[in-house]
Amino acid sequence: MSTRFRWMSLRRQEVALIAVTAVWGSTFLLVHWAMQHSGPWFFVGIRFLVAGIISIVIFRSALRGIRWRDIGAGIAIGVMIYLGYGLQTVGLQTIDSSTSAFITAMYIPLVPLAQWAVFRKRPPAMAFVGAGLAFLGLILIAGPDAFALTLGSGEILTMISTLPIAAEIILISVFAGRIDLGRITIVQLLTAGVLGLLTMPVVGEGVPEFSWIWVGCAVGLGAASCIIQLTMNWAQKSISPTRATIIYAGEPVWAAAIGRIAGERLPVTALIGGALVVLGILASELRLVRRRDEAPAAE
Repeated sequence: MSTRFRWMSLRRQEVALIAVTAVWGSTFLLVHWAMQHSGPWFFVGIRFLVAGIISIVIFRSALRGIRWRDIGAGIAIGVMIYLGYGLQTVGLQTIDSSTSAFITAMYIPLVPLAQWAVFRKRPPAMAFVGAGLAFLGLILIAGPDAFALTLGSGEILTMISTLPIAAEIILISVFAGRIDLGRITIVQLLTAGVLGLLTMPVVGEGVPEFSWIWVGCAVGLGAASCIIQLTMNWAQKSISPTRATIIYAGEPVWAAAIGRIAGERLPVTALIGGALVVLGILASELRLVRRRDEAPAAE
């Protein structure tokens, strides 16, 4: 028997996910800018309400036949979006966009394990190799203080946000193929937006002063969020959560590239850590293929 590695081929759904991953990576810097003029939960609420309104315009005809299971599925995914993006946005008040993107990438090794628990399908061996590399990368990104367990609040909140982000990807796959695409997109985006605004009085956050910066970022990110969630809902009808997550690995690369263009400068160890995170996720895309060696020809 001999063993070789094989890469999977791309389909149009995967190409679409690669495209929205580039868009996703660019959002970190915009959120970082917006946090200088707005509170996190207000911004999350406005961002996803804008996305929800855009999705209503696109899929307004689909609302006529909406069912309770559409609403339930949309709310479940929307709660995960609210928690994931909300905690991530709070974290971006104290850490730069590149660091946030790299730490957020830790949700990627979590998805194969969650897929195993939910779908009872064991991930390939390379997925665990990828998880180990990503964990090492996270330590390097966090810096020397990580060894003393003194991570800052921004890093900790961003790490926590990876759990609902992973849950969102799993839930999308759970409901994919059984729920109307337009309806679930509308409900999940509006749910995230409403919950974001309802969180403001709970944490004592007020409405910020008017600024074209947070308005422009909210509208732009609202449109981006609509495109991202719509594409994820569509593509994951035929792509496994682990496979989709591997593609999302490109997100921190895009975020880091855009962050550096904007003037952010990460330490060398953080850049190495980010590379290990991406390498770990790419490693989980490899498949071990075993084949029987051919018998030697008779003389």
